Order: sequence, then structure tokens, then C-alpha cells
Amino acid sequence: MFSKLIFRNSRRNRKENGLLFGSLLISIVAFYMILSLSRQDVMFFLAEMESDAINKLLTMVPVLYGMTLFLLFFLIFFASRFHLERRGHEFGVYLMMGMRRIRLFVLLLAEDFFNSILSLLIGLPAAILLSELTSLFTARMVGIGIIGHQASFSPQAVLWTMAGFLAIRFAAFLLLSGRISRQEIGSLLVQTPEGSKKQMPRSVYLFSLFSGALLLLTAYGMAISGVAWHGPGRMALTVIAGLTGTLLFFYGLRILIGFLAKTGGTDNRLHVFNFRQIQENVIHRSGALAVCSLLTLAALCCFGSGLAIARFYGESEPHVLDYTFQNPENETDIAPVLKTLHDSGLDGLFSSLFEMKVGHIRTAESISDAFSPEPLLSALREMPPSVDRDILLNNLSYETSPYLISLSSYNRLLAAAGLPGLVLDTDEAAVYMDLDFTTPERLRLINEILGTRPQTMLAGKPCYLTGSVLTTGLVTDRSITLSFALIVPDERFESETLGKYSVFLNATLAESATEGGSLLSAISDTNQKLKKTGLSFESYLQNMGRQLFYMVAASYITIYLAIIFLVMANTIIGVQFLMNQQKSGRRYRTLIHLGAAYKTLCRSARQQITWYFGLPVTVAALSSLFGVQALLTGILSARAKNNLSEMIFISAAMIFVLCVVEYIYIAAVKRSSDHYLLTLMVPEREE
Repeated sequence: MFSKLIFRNSRRNRKENGLLFGSLLISIVAFYMILSLSRQDVMFFLAEMESDAINKLLTMVPVLYGMTLFLLFFLIFFASRFHLERRGHEFGVYLMMGMRRIRLFVLLLAEDFFNSILSLLIGLPAAILLSELTSLFTARMVGIGIIGHQASFSPQAVLWTMAGFLAIRFAAFLLLSGRISRQEIGSLLVQTPEGSKKQMPRSVYLFSLFSGALLLLTAYGMAISGVAWHGPGRMALTVIAGLTGTLLFFYGLRILIGFLAKTGGTDNRLHVFNFRQIQENVIHRSGALAVCSLLTLAALCCFGSGLAIARFYGESEPHVLDYTFQNPENETDIAPVLKTLHDSGLDGLFSSLFEMKVGHIRTAESISDAFSPEPLLSALREMPPSVDRDILLNNLSYETSPYLISLSSYNRLLAAAGLPGLVLDTDEAAVYMDLDFTTPERLRLINEILGTRPQTMLAGKPCYLTGSVLTTGLVTDRSITLSFALIVPDERFESETLGKYSVFLNATLAESATEGGSLLSAISDTNQKLKKTGLSFESYLQNMGRQLFYMVAASYITIYLAIIFLVMANTIIGVQFLMNQQKSGRRYRTLIHLGAAYKTLCRSARQQITWYFGLPVTVAALSSLFGVQALLTGILSARAKNNLSEMIFISAAMIFVLCVVEYIYIAAVKRSSDHYLLTLMVPEREE
């Protein structure tokens, strides 16, 4: 009989508290996904090239795990407390019928343990399946299926997920059961109404509302302008302004809701009742609503900015070259590398092998003043003032001894990229700038100047800068990155460098090497063969590995945090409303006695839910538009900021997706509300 009571109560608890049960299932999935990150195919792949970065990333996993356990403990404690308060009358009846308190404790413990085990039995298989699908999808998306897909099942992640989840459930239960055991039977049988809070003068709420809005606007301005990123002090000031502004804004909202209650509406049925209910909830829970809004804001910012950054690094590097070789013993002689490739029979793997010649100016009387950037600086000074113009003025003033690039070498590179080659006279030069050191606006400014074909002096001889700035990378990865260089005809290159320059051997794989597999598969196989020759080289895998690391760090971690924050915020809001609705049960029964129909009550409660969820979610959604832009402005590199507008657009789309998830949560709470109101339509039985 006792076991049947446990199972019946457990089933009823899941039904009545389905929002918390579903949130815990999502949390279990998130726990396993982050803990099993080291078992993902993409992590095995990255460990071969970015081992230090991957190790640092994986050391963050226990920190994230511990932080989310701490946060979820309070979520479980908060939601379970309300649920136990709802069952207070039931516990009082048990004790009145002779059940001992220790047996009541065992009953509640068994119910909690049964529901926890059921959550794990449902959540863990779903998490394992989702992790496996994610691993397969990631491997296919980035083309690393060639490494051999390995099952992403992690027994260690399963054990830690179970241990952490059961530990916080048990800890919350012990604290809550202590509160129940200390209550008298009379207090359990009689539902205690929410205590009234002292009302402040109207002017206090008006001041709170407007000062909160002003502080929020100040925080937005400091974040977007970049002032917040100028130092820890200013960042702390921005965060404090945002937090304080949110708390004050929600504290003052009660006066706005009171005004809406008085204005009436197109459908006056229960209009005042609805807004009085909302106003009372805001009065008693303004701090909790503010915290939920901040959690939702954190989720929106993490999800939006994280996926935008992942998308950028997934597409930011144009793929032109597959390999770059060097001769570390003699940078000017690449012949030994060619001979080694030929002798080992590996030269046939490449469709193109060409030299990239880069060197310093050595014919000038003063090497430090071999080039005069003054014509460029003069033209920039005549342009309208702007941040990019000032940065260019500063950077170009130091470019008095730029690198020179051989024209024929760069034309071979352009041909490999499918771009038209350059044609230069003996007294002309083209400008090269690596994308890591410039932005689209700076390129536009320089191209505007180059359109006038300015005359400069190179090693004491006239040199006309022409064309537009070239940005196609000189090598496969990072053997050499130049902020500013000049591409000159071969004759002038040889004379100005005195034949002393560095030579890099660039290569692209032949189509035959990639037949029957992906490009990354071919490069991985070729790497194994090249390592046996002892040659010094870098491959496209290094470039790709760096991009994949940023994708993983940005997407996996930010999505994980977004899920946790969103689950917490929505569960707290939903449970709060349902509990407040139950405490207002007598009011609904009064409306029923006055003739209110079930559909009218449901429509009234649904409007309250829309407002109750809508207030914190709307504030969070509006704040996230500024928060995402502030995050991207502060943490992105200069190169990444080139695509800032596109990344903000992606972030806005992701925020919209999470708003759809919010709608699903709201719909779930509305269904729970309808179910509760249906129970009120049955005449109440007096004990």
C-alpha cells in the first residue's frame, strides 16, 4: 500500500510539476553534452593541432559543471519549495490520520528518489543519442569523418551527471524536509496567504521606474560605445548600472501596471482583476522577475553572440593553398625541398608548386627610411576625420621599411585563387595588406588614395602606387603575416633586395589526391607521408584547426550556458505564477460563484501569464540587442569586426529562435493553468 502511494504521488507530482520535470530533463542532457565534450570527434581532431588550446578549453568544463550545479541547486530548491507548499494540506491530512513524521519523510524521499531516477532514465539515453548525432553532424560538417568516427559515449560523463544531479536533488530535499518537519499540523492544514508588503508613496515607484530606465540606457551606451572594455573599473561600473537599473525598473513597474488596470480595455471582462493580479505578483516578486530577466538576457546574449562568432570563424578563412614548405637551413634556397619531394615521389601529389619570394629593401642608404609613406599620409589628412583614418595615419607612419613581394610569385598565388594577375611597369607597385591588420573601411580609404596613383619614393627612386589593395594570404597559415608590403616587378625586386630574400614553397593538392574522400582526408594522409621526409611545412589543417577551435569554444560553451540560463529563468517564472495562482484559488472560486465561465477564467489566466512572462522576456530581448552588440564589439578581433553587421544579424535571428522557445514555455504554463482552473470548477469539499 505504501509503495502504491509513492508511485501514485510521484506520477501526480510529475503531472502537476511538469515544468520542473521537463527543465530537469533538459539540464541532464546539457550536463552530459558538456561533460562528454572530450569524446567528440572534432575534439580528437583538434587535439592533434591545437592541443594546448584544447587542454585549456577542457579545463573549463569542470568549472562550468560546478557553476551550473550550484545554480541548478537553487532552482530545484526554489521550485520544490513551492511544490511542497502546494501539498501542505495533503501532508497535514497524512499526519492527522496517524502517519508518523519519519514515515512522511521516507515517503517524500522515496517520491523524490523515484522521480530523480526516472529523470535520469529518460534524460541520459536522450543525451547520449543527441551527443552521438552532434558528433556525427560536426564530423560531416567540417569534413573530418576520415579520422574514423568514434562513439561519443562517455561512462565518466554518465557517472558525473548522475552524481551531480542526485547530489543537488538530495541536498535540496534535506533542507526542504527539515522545514516541513518543523511545521505544526494546523499550519499545514490551513493555507497561509501571501503576506502584504508595505506600500511606498507613488513618487517612490515613479522615481524607481525612471531611474532604472536611465541606468539601463547608461549601461547600454557604455557597453556599445566600448567604454566598458577600457578597464576593469569601467566594466564593473557598467555591470552595476545594468543590474541596479533592472532591479529598480521592475520595482517601479507596479505603478505602470496599476495605471493599465485603471484605463480599461476593449474587453472589460475581468480586465481590472487581471491587472490587479499582475500588480500583486510584481509587488511580491519584483526582485525575482528582475533576476529572471537578467538570466534570460544572459541566455540570449550567449546564444546569439556564440553562434554568430562560430559562424564567422567557420567561413572567415578563404581556402587557396594547401601547403607551404620552408628550408630552415637556408631561407633563400628552396631547391633541397623540391629535391626531397621528388626523391620521395611526393611531388606528384601536388597540382601546383610555386615559390613565394619576400624580402627587405637593402639598397637604400638608410634601411629604416627606405620607403616614404608621406604621400599616403598627406592624402589621409585631407579626408574627413574618422577612427579608421586616424588608425591608418598612425600605422602607416611607421611603414618606412616595408617588405617587398615578387610580382611573378604573387601572380602565381592569384592564379591558384582563380583571380586575375597583376600587370606593373618597372616604376609601379601594388599594396598588399593582410586581413588580420585591416578592416573594410580602411581598405576603402586606401583604395581611394591608390585611385589617384600617388608617387612615393622607394630606395631613392620614384615609385607609383596603383591598383587596389591585395589581401590574398601569402602562405597557407602563419609562416609570415605582413601588415603592409609592396608588390613590385621581379627585376626591381631582385635589385632592391640584392638577391637576399626568403623563399616559401606553396603547393595545392592535385584532384587525384582528393578522389574518393574529402579535402581534409587528403591533407591528413599527405601529412603522414610528409612527416617521414623531415621537411618543414605547414598545412591547411593548421588553419582549419584554429577555426574549428574557435567554433567549438564559441558554440558548445555558449549554447550550454544559454540552455542552463534559459531553463532557470523560465522554470522560476512558471513555477512562481502557478503557485501564486494557487494561493489566489479562493478568488477564482468567488468568480465561479458569481457566474464566471471556465473559458472566461482560462482567458483571464492566459492574459496574466502573457504579461507575467512578457515583462521580463521583453526587457531581456530588448537588452540583448544591445548586449550582443556590446559583446561582439568588446571581444572580437579587428578582423572579426569586419563582419560585425552580418554577425549582429545572425545574433538577432538566434534571439528570435530563443523567443520561439519562450513561447513554447509560455504555452506549457498556460496548459498547466487551464488544468488547475478546471479543478476549481468542482465544488470545494470542506474538511
